[in-house]
Amino acid sequence: GLHGVGVSVVNALSEWCEVEVYRDGRGYRQCYHRGFPDADMEEIGPSDRKGTFVRFKPDPEIFGHTGFSFEDISRMLREQAFLNRGTTFRIRDERTGREEVSRYDGGIVAFVEFLDENRRSLHRPPIYISGRKGDVEVEVALQYNDSYVENIYTYVNNVHTTEGGTHLVGFKTALTRTLNQYAKAHGLLKDMSLSGEDVREGLTAVLSVKVPDPQFEGQTKTKLGNSEVRGIVDSIFGEGLAEFLEENPDVAKAIIAKAVEAARAREAARKARELTRRKSALDSASLPGKLADCSTRDPEKTEIFLVEGDSAAGSAKQGRDRRFQAILPLWGKPLNAEKARVDKVLKNDKLQPVIAALGIGVGEGCNISKLRYGKVIIMADADIDGSHIRALILTFFFRYMRPLIERGFVYIAQPPLYLIRKGKVERYVYSEEEKDRVLEELGGDKGITIQRYKGLGEMNPEQLWKTTMNPETRVLRQVVLEDGIEADRVVTMLLGDEVEPRRKFIEENARFAELDIV
Repeated sequence: GLHGVGVSVVNALSEWCEVEVYRDGRGYRQCYHRGFPDADMEEIGPSDRKGTFVRFKPDPEIFGHTGFSFEDISRMLREQAFLNRGTTFRIRDERTGREEVSRYDGGIVAFVEFLDENRRSLHRPPIYISGRKGDVEVEVALQYNDSYVENIYTYVNNVHTTEGGTHLVGFKTALTRTLNQYAKAHGLLKDMSLSGEDVREGLTAVLSVKVPDPQFEGQTKTKLGNSEVRGIVDSIFGEGLAEFLEENPDVAKAIIAKAVEAARAREAARKARELTRRKSALDSASLPGKLADCSTRDPEKTEIFLVEGDSAAGSAKQGRDRRFQAILPLWGKPLNAEKARVDKVLKNDKLQPVIAALGIGVGEGCNISKLRYGKVIIMADADIDGSHIRALILTFFFRYMRPLIERGFVYIAQPPLYLIRKGKVERYVYSEEEKDRVLEELGGDKGITIQRYKGLGEMNPEQLWKTTMNPETRVLRQVVLEDGIEADRVVTMLLGDEVEPRRKFIEENARFAELDIV
């Protein structure tokens, strides 16, 4: 915790807690129950061990669920292993016997290689720069790839600062300045300057600083506030990068060429946005023509359904509650945003209506405060095509409207898979497991008819409202971003250009797939 209360909070929320400390040749132990010590600290004799052991059991009277996720803890320890070069981290699940060991002698360079393993890099190995000024230590590893997204992960004293802070500002400032200076000095830029957005396209970077007295904004350690750290990072990284570029002209030219290409695309995107704005100013009906908007204007009370296909959208328009539900049809396959720059995204006829309807813009210009609806609900068929469309829309949101997902505005509608009838009894079911359970409840297959819904368009407006749109009876799945690093790797693997990682993933997971065979 921010104020050094971590073990105190663990103790307070545990049924029991035991702490052993080994230092200066001796060992010490104290035991607690529900926050209170059983006895004074006891000395457990001489020992050549070093370190601290904390054992605790979460209090079931406080927590409804006291299980631990092996995957979550393993990911956290893997991240720490990258940040602490040469340190071994072990996790063992005594429930199953599963065990993992994480150790990376390459440190944050290995971290960047791990993050970029599903992308084509412009240079190998990653650039590594480190330095120290006073008590502040700075480490940076960075690599450019052929994607159109930036991924910068920042850490202070091994804590992931998801909102950045002064260390990130120093890094970005030095990167933009140094690349511009090098490009102009070597005649690689003519009558233009590269923006920060240009030089960060396709960049994967890890920035780790050690600060003796960190000052964070807020209670969650997500943003560093120390003003002096900005200048230190700027100086150490800027000087190191300038030296690297001079010593590696081929890498420097490749990086500058990509940034120049990004600048041209940015200018094309600016013109596309300007054209859109001019049209909007001249045309009061600037919202997409196929949008059936709702009458309520309070975003907190409204929701928009992005519906696959005109047929289903027609039923949704008839079945909806017009006061707070808007419908926007999606036709055809949207652009794969993983393989597209922002200028192509803005020009794509499948994504333009979505961008216009939501009203928040894309990329660097994304402003979540302008969102026109409190829920954005993707409603697609329960088949392979529907899954593909959902994946493409989610990829677009993840790459160009990430705050939508981070702030919890995106949902997946859950249309029923089956309608089961027996006499006058009708039951809609949403999974194979639920189907088996309902059939058992109804006494087996005798006298039962089962209707399989392959598409949303097979339901009439009343059925669609009752099963998928009515807030009182529907099932929605909220899209959450639990691990940004893992999400980025999976999206790149499944929708990026590299075929081999995707083939490997399919081979390893094929047995878990739900096949849609006709």
